[in-house]
Amino acid sequence: MKKQNELLKELEARGFINQSSNIEGLNDALNQGRIVGYWGTDPTGDSLHVGHLASLMLIRWFQKYGNKPILLVGGATGRIGDPSERDKSRPMLTDEQIKINSEGLRRSISKFIKFGEGDTDAIMVDNYDWMKNYSHMDFLREFGTDFTIPRMLSMESVKRRLEKGMTFLEFNYMTFQAVDFLTLYQRHNCVLQFCGADQWGNSVMGVELVRKKLGKEVFVLSTSLITDSKGEKIGKSAGNAVWVNEDKTSPYEYYQYFRNTPDDLVEKFLKIFTEIPLSEIDKLAKLQGAELNEAKKVLAFAATEIAHGTEEAKKAAAAATALFAGGADSENVPCVELEVKESMGIIDFLVVCGLFQSKSEARRMIEQGGIQIDGEKITDREYMISPAKEIMVQKGKKTFLKVVNK
Repeated sequence: MKKQNELLKELEARGFINQSSNIEGLNDALNQGRIVGYWGTDPTGDSLHVGHLASLMLIRWFQKYGNKPILLVGGATGRIGDPSERDKSRPMLTDEQIKINSEGLRRSISKFIKFGEGDTDAIMVDNYDWMKNYSHMDFLREFGTDFTIPRMLSMESVKRRLEKGMTFLEFNYMTFQAVDFLTLYQRHNCVLQFCGADQWGNSVMGVELVRKKLGKEVFVLSTSLITDSKGEKIGKSAGNAVWVNEDKTSPYEYYQYFRNTPDDLVEKFLKIFTEIPLSEIDKLAKLQGAELNEAKKVLAFAATEIAHGTEEAKKAAAAATALFAGGADSENVPCVELEVKESMGIIDFLVVCGLFQSKSEARRMIEQGGIQIDGEKITDREYMISPAKEIMVQKGKKTFLKVVNK
């Protein structure tokens, strides 16, 4: 490769780059000046989650290095459902759900990316704005010969879903995404698409469509999927999502997620989820044993500061310190209101306040000695919770919940 572009150096050093359609061509394009790149997400929820953040932080760096991002919310593709990494179809969304979710996604994205009218300021688009103009006949006449069945069947996302009964609706998803790339190239001279590793097949279809239709070279850059400590993809469908919007996951809980990063992932998370200089990350990564907790605190603060601002990061850090020091009365601890007029069994209480999905889960945690009420370990499954103005519940070592009696 010729002189490596500074942005690509940064991304490579931080571990963002998983795959590229043409890394040398992208390098040359970046070296020639500002380019336009896009990332898309379907409005299946009203907030982004940690599983989205590798792509979002990648775009943040893209903008910091003087390029222009486009954020695409898939009002059209959201009406179909992406089969990638799925064993079953997504539920259909109503127009009202799509509108509400799109507004929530913009709030999430705005925490990381600067929108505006400047040369490098981001814009947001909705693919429904152009897809709604095609009738089924129009779409087939315009693009039907640009996609071959063998090529579409070769995609891993399609192969997996075929075994489960993939619908014709889902089969068309990749054609819509390819048309998105073509449209953004034509309207905004967009030459780069960012995606997660699970979107690789859909994304390269766009590269091929632009080449067929216009004879132009565009690029795809994918980043690795973020997994939890069990190696499972983080996402709302997996049931382990940590949300960006504070009405779904509080800044304290967001902080605690990163504070509880497994030891072997600390360096990786510092590089991906923060803007801490690499030289400083190298020093933090060398810490061992109990000292590694300091690196986790730095990670948690820096990640929370990006998503929620400095003041909320300070509050979250202070709350965590107070709790672990035994002062479990911090106003910044996650709080739930619950009407407790008479004594309630501990198991019912833990389920009602949302700490457990089932009574069996709550029962097991009590038997394992993992529940404390106002600092007292509870091992009796028949323990009764008496009405009180506030009750501090601790689950395991690091999860706290303040229950306020209405």
